Amino acid sequence: MATLCRPTVSVPEHVLTMEQTLDLARSVHTDHPQLDLALRLIENTGVAKRHVVRPIEETLRHPGFEQRNAVYEAEAKARVPEVVRQALVDADLRPKDIDLIVYVSCTGFMMPSLTAWMINTMGFRTDTRQLPIAQLGCAAGGAAVNRAHDFCTAYPEANALIVACEFCSLCYQPSDLEVGNLLSNGLFGDGVAAAAVRGRGGTGIELRRNGSYIIPRTEQWIAYEVKATGFHFRLDRRVPGTMEPLAPVLKQLAHAHGWDAAALDFYIIHAGGPRILDDLSKYLGVASEAFRFSRTTLTEYGNIASAVVLDALRRLFDENGTHDTARGLLAGFGPGITAEVALGNWSTGREAA
Repeated sequence: MATLCRPTVSVPEHVLTMEQTLDLARSVHTDHPQLDLALRLIENTGVAKRHVVRPIEETLRHPGFEQRNAVYEAEAKARVPEVVRQALVDADLRPKDIDLIVYVSCTGFMMPSLTAWMINTMGFRTDTRQLPIAQLGCAAGGAAVNRAHDFCTAYPEANALIVACEFCSLCYQPSDLEVGNLLSNGLFGDGVAAAAVRGRGGTGIELRRNGSYIIPRTEQWIAYEVKATGFHFRLDRRVPGTMEPLAPVLKQLAHAHGWDAAALDFYIIHAGGPRILDDLSKYLGVASEAFRFSRTTLTEYGNIASAVVLDALRRLFDENGTHDTARGLLAGFGPGITAEVALGNWSTGREAA
C-alpha cells in the first residue's frame, strides 16, 4: 500500500496581519461603494496573518504580468528545493528513489514545468516521470495525493514526490474592484509544500481509496479571467454553500470502503474559509474540533491554495495525536467545483487493518 509521508511546509518571511490587510483595503479602496461589505467578508475569514514573497509595498505595485511571472519562477527555484530535500529526508528517500514528481500550482506559469528544472538540478533520475497540474486551483493538493496514489498502485515498488508551490500574492490586481477579488486579497497567502508517497514502507497515511467529483454546472463559480495584467480571481457568492452537495459524496466514498465518514479518527480538509469548514462539519455530522488542523492553517497562513491539505497533514504529524491504523479522510476543493477525496489509515509501516 502507498503511504503519504510527513509533508514539509515553508512560508515566506514577509508577514501581513489582518489589521494591516483591513487598513490597506480602507486606504487603497476608499471610494469603493461596497467597501464595508468587503471589509466584513475579510474579517470573517478568520485569517490572523499571512506570509507573502515580496514586501507589501512591492506586492501592492503591479509591474506587469511578465515581471510578475519572472518573480514566480525565481521564487519557486529559490524556495522549492529546501522543502523537497526535507520531505525526502522525512520519508527516508533520496532523489534517485523518486519515480514520479507531481507539481501543482495555479499562481504562475512555466513551460517546461519546474519539474524539468528539478530533475536537472536536484539529483533526480532523467527517467523520472513528470506530472505538472496547473488548473485545479485549491483542489490540486488533493489531486496530487490521488494521482501519486494511483501511480504507486500501478507500480507498487515506485515512489512519488508531491510539490505544491503557491504565491497567491503575485495575483494581486489593484485595479480589479469586484468584491470577490477584494475578498481574495484578504484570504490567500503564499506557501510551498512537499511530501513523498512511498510505494512500500514509511510512516504516515496508508492510502486506501480515492475519488473525484464535480458539482454540475458550477464551472464558473471559482475561476480565473486571464487578462493582459495576469490572473483575475473570480468567486461566486454561492461557493460557501457547496458543502451541502459535497458532503454526501464524501459519505458515499467512505461507505464504499465500509467506513462511516462521520466516525473517522482524523480529517485533513482544504480550508477555503470558515464557512466551508463549518458547513462540512454540519453536513458530515462531525464535531468542529475534527477540523482543527485546517482551521489552524487558515488562521496562521490564510488560504495557501493547493498547499493547504499538506500543511494540515503536517500538523497532524506534529501533534502525534493519532494511533496506528486510525482511519481518516483527506479532501481538497476547488474550481469545477471539484472535490478530490482520499481515504487512508495511519500506519507506522506495518500492514493496516
